[in-house]
Formats: sequence, C-alpha cells, structure tokens
Amino acid sequence: MSNQVLQGKRVLITQADAFMGPVLCEVFARHGAIVVASDDALLDAQAPAAVVASAGQIDALVVNLAIPAPTTAAAEVPDDEWRSTFAALVDPLPRLCRAVLPAMIERRAGKILVMGSASALRGMKRASTYSAARGAQLAYVQAVGVEVAGHNVQVNAIAQNFVDNPTYFPAEVQANPRFQERLKREVPLGRLVGPTEDAEFAAYLCSEAANCFVGQVFPLCGGWVQR
Repeated sequence: MSNQVLQGKRVLITQADAFMGPVLCEVFARHGAIVVASDDALLDAQAPAAVVASAGQIDALVVNLAIPAPTTAAAEVPDDEWRSTFAALVDPLPRLCRAVLPAMIERRAGKILVMGSASALRGMKRASTYSAARGAQLAYVQAVGVEVAGHNVQVNAIAQNFVDNPTYFPAEVQANPRFQERLKREVPLGRLVGPTEDAEFAAYLCSEAANCFVGQVFPLCGGWVQR
C-alpha cells in the first residue's frame, strides 16, 4: 500500500490512548493523515458530539472503544455490568455517527471504521456481556453501512481477536506459558496478529481504495473465527 494513501485526510480516532489507538495514530500519520486523537472515554451522552465538533471537518472516523472484558458467568451477570458495558462500547457509537454523518452525507464522502471484536462472531465462555456489546457494534455497522452507501459514505468494521495490544493482551499475558500454549492450540496463525498489521488494514479501509466496501465486518484474528 502506498505510503500516502491518506494524504491530507483528517481522521478522528477515539480513545486514542487505549486498545488500538496508539498504533492507529502512528500508522495513519505515516500514511499522510491529519490525525485528531481524542482520549475521551465518551461515557457522557454529550461527549461524542463535543469531540466531533472540536475536531473540525472529519474525512474519516475511527471508532476505537475498549474496556477490560468482564468474565462473569452468564447466570451471574448483574444488571450494572450489562449496563456499564453497553454504555462504554455501544452507546457512544450512534452518538458519534449522528455527529459526523450529516456533513459526510452532504459532501458525499466519508469513512467510518469501527475497531470491533471477533468475540461477536464465535462463542466464548464467560463472555456473554462483552460479546453481546461487541455484537451490537457489528450489527449497527451493517445496518448503517447499507443505509448511507448511496451517499458515498462507507461504514465498516474490523472484528479482531488475538491482535497484540496493551488492553487485551498486555506483556504479562503474552509471557504466560499457558497463554502461549492456548495461542498455538486455538489460533491457526500460531501467533498474535501484529498491531501494525491491524492498523495498516484499518488505514486501507479508510482510504479511497476501499470505496467498494459497504457495511462489512472483516474478521482479523489469525483464523481463530474459522476454527
């Protein structure tokens, strides 16, 4: 991919200090983007609109949202866990889209990319809350993607797992022999996907070369979903 595929594009990356945020900022800037990095957790209902307004004209929005994944057994999930997980991972998404879509539709140009999770594509024990929230993200992307495609606005998602990042696979987890054994057992790739590999794909999806993708969910998990 050309080094300047995002030249001059103004890209807003949310929660830029967590999950895939730091590497996304680095890779997008290397591809010529003007990166607007927001560290706001977006928990307040008014925060997404405020972040978008302060960013100015946005050519691409990268919705990068993350929290530590709850591991409560399904029969024991309390209401506050369910509500707080959806408040962090799901509620900001439509608020951000409501804020950026009118201008994108008017200009007939724009990209929205959600950094989602493959946990919504394959069942995982003790992950019902987290998987449900991540699944809601992907369903929203598919619906909005087909709705705005006629306006030349592309909305897509990367559904990732087993990607090297400090939120879900910190160094201490990666160093654990049990995790290394699990990696070899469950992931056909046999290793974590590199953070730059993920971010490069994200950059491609936010480029003009990816105008043909509409409401699509791209698994990026070293073959884990296909197992």
